[in-house]
Order: sequence, then C-alpha cells, then structure tokens
Amino acid sequence: MTPIFHRSLAHDYPVAVSGTGLVIRDSAGRDYIDASGGAAVSCLGHSHPDVLAAMHAQLDSLAYAHTSFFTTAVAEELAETLVADAPAGMGHVYFLSGGSEAIETALKMARQYFVEIGQPQRRHFIGRRQSYHGNTLGALAIGHNAARRVQYAPLLIEAHHVAPAYDYRGREPGETPEAYGARLAAELAGEIDRLGPDSVIAFVAETVGGATCGAITAPPGYFRTVREICDRHGILLILDEVMCGMGRTGTLHACEHEGVAPDLMTIAKGLGGGFAPIGAVLVADTVFQAFDRGSKLFQHGHTYLGHALACAAGLAVQKVIKRDGLLANVQAQGAHLTRRLGERFGNHHHVGDIRGRGLFQAIELVFDRGSKATFDPALKLHARIKAEAMARGLMVYPSGGTADGTRGDHVLLAPPFIATASDIDGIVERLGEAVDAAIAAAA
Repeated sequence: MTPIFHRSLAHDYPVAVSGTGLVIRDSAGRDYIDASGGAAVSCLGHSHPDVLAAMHAQLDSLAYAHTSFFTTAVAEELAETLVADAPAGMGHVYFLSGGSEAIETALKMARQYFVEIGQPQRRHFIGRRQSYHGNTLGALAIGHNAARRVQYAPLLIEAHHVAPAYDYRGREPGETPEAYGARLAAELAGEIDRLGPDSVIAFVAETVGGATCGAITAPPGYFRTVREICDRHGILLILDEVMCGMGRTGTLHACEHEGVAPDLMTIAKGLGGGFAPIGAVLVADTVFQAFDRGSKLFQHGHTYLGHALACAAGLAVQKVIKRDGLLANVQAQGAHLTRRLGERFGNHHHVGDIRGRGLFQAIELVFDRGSKATFDPALKLHARIKAEAMARGLMVYPSGGTADGTRGDHVLLAPPFIATASDIDGIVERLGEAVDAAIAAAA
C-alpha cells in the first residue's frame, strides 16, 4: 500500500521514471506517447535540454527568495517578456504557482480593484455553465464543472452562470454562428441587468473551453460583443487561458484570434511547460493604476509566488518557443491534426463532433449521431477510453459530463508544440483503436 494519497484510491498507477520529447517511460520499460501534454502542460515535451540548463544555472545562483523581501532578475526578465507579448493595454504580471492560484488571485484582484476606485458595492461574478477554472473554492464557484463542485457546494461563494459557447449542442437548427454568438451575448447582458450593472465585478470565461467541455471555441464576434457589454457597464473581463493559452491554439494568447484584450488574464500550464509549477495573472494598466493611485497594496500573496527556479523555467520555455518558431509548428500540425481526426472519426458512428484550434482539439462521443444522445454515464466511457489508450502506450485527456455536467464524454488532445506530422499520425491511429475498443467493451 502506497503512503501517497493518490487522486483515485481505486487505481494502481505505473511509475514514471523518465521522459524525452513526446514520450514518458515507466518503471517496467513501457513507453507512452504524451498526446495531451499531461493536462495541456508539457508544451515542449519532456527533458528539453535548454530548459534544464537554464534551471541548473538558476539553482547555482539562487533557488528561492521570498517576494516580501526581494525581487529577482529572472522574475523581472520573465515579466518583461510576458508584457512585451501581452494583449494591448496589459502592462503588469502577478506570478503564482499554477492555474487555480491564478484564478483565485484574479477574482480577489478584481474585487479589490472596485474597492480601490470607490465602488465597494460590486460583489457579483458571472461565469459560464460547463466551464472549468480550477479546484480552489473561488475557482470552483465561478466554474461549473458539476463533478468537481458537488461535494463542496455549501462552501462556495455565490456566483452566476450563463450559457457556454458550445456550438455542437447550443446552436439551434438554422441559426448562423454569428446569430448564435449574438444570442449568447444577449443572455449575458440580460443577466447583468437582472443583477444590477453596478453590482457586477466581472465576467469570467475560458477563451477556448478546456477540461469540462473539450476545446469549445466561440462563434465569430462573440467576445468582441462581450467586451463591449463589459465596457458599457464598467465590468471587468477576466479571460482564463490557463489551458488554452501560451501558444496552445497557434497564437501566443488565444484571445488574439478573437480580437479582444481582457482586463485580467490567467495563464499557467504552457507558461512553464511542466518543468516547474508556475502561473500568472496578466494585468491591464487600468487595473494596476487603481492600486498604484490607491492603497498601493494588494491584500493577497502566496509563499512561492515569483519563485526564482520556476521563473527560470518559464523564461527558458518562452525563449525556446520563439527561437524555434514553434507557434508556426502549432498552426501547421494543428491543421494536420484536424485533417487526421476528420479522416479517422469524421464518419464514425459514435463521434458527434470534432473541434478545437491548433494543438488543442477534442472529439465528443455520442451513442447516436442523429439525435446527439449520449452514452449512459454509468458506462464511464471516457474512463474506458483512457484505459484503452494507456494500454496502447498513449496518454490522452478524456472527461465525462461533457453535455450537461452529468451526461456526455469527450477526449481532449494537446500534444507538445514539437510534435511532427508522423507523431500526429501515430496519436490519431492509437486513439482510434482505443475508442473502438472502449465502445466495443461498453456495448
């Protein structure tokens, strides 16, 4: 019996002992293609020599200095790099240890912003159904992943939710994508009116949906209209790009595709590529200036924020992505992944939708394509697919509750930015075998 309190006490985990490129090897000598980057984390794959060298160099000088006493040169350089490439008007960075911390920080920063500018009556956050923003209590409250929320519901702060941008299940027959986006935005506007515009702090959304729904993208014009609605009422727009950002969709920030800049934006996974725990909140100048002109103190903090070793890893990851032109490869291999998924699953009896952008794509499983009926949740098809994939030496990121929090299954793919066309071919081939085997066993 292991002394580790594992995620699942009903599962025996293989022991990972090494990783190189797209492959993780276990203690039995078995190799696994990491087609999901863990949880869309390992953007450069495993054991990239340049990142390891940068981390070794940082350890030789300084691993840690508490940020209530010091800043560090490596944290300053990483912040300068992130700000230089940030969406328009975002001029500051607050470092954390991961995505959930980043969301929690953004929520608190947004609330204190309104206190600083003399609007302390604002207290409401609006999120979207079928969203995921992390596992801390604030993140669970603003998110809407039913399975992760249910046990903790009595502890969660009040939050309000509108419909997700979920084209496959949300757009009505005959409705254009543009009209669908306008309808979603109108629902947000209506919820703001219902709550009272001067009581709302922020609207929080994943730019591209991640763990709960699987790579759902917004209809054309949706985020631009959302931005206008927020501006009209002085409400902050918080975009969660923890999973979909930092190059994952083919641009450094997913919101570049939408033509908007948020007031606060959370990043993590692809920031440090899994080499060290690091996340961040990118902060608009207007928000920062409220603190600078006011109390000059953000009532928040974590022990490991701005950790020098983590910042060294993040800086090295970003340098490699730029030097090696990996965003172009994400776009090229993302297009190849779309083609290969279409070829393998486009006519599959039990794949209802193929979606996503760049190297962030998903397939949604259905019992019946015509009606979009889901498999019985008791079958746990997503878990069966994960097991069948692992048996074939493939790591993917399946989830259940895709359709409504209880029903539905999808498989998310997020291979490293260094993936080749041959890698993509192998991933799709093994995934196809795993899906077919899981469905046959569930029949």
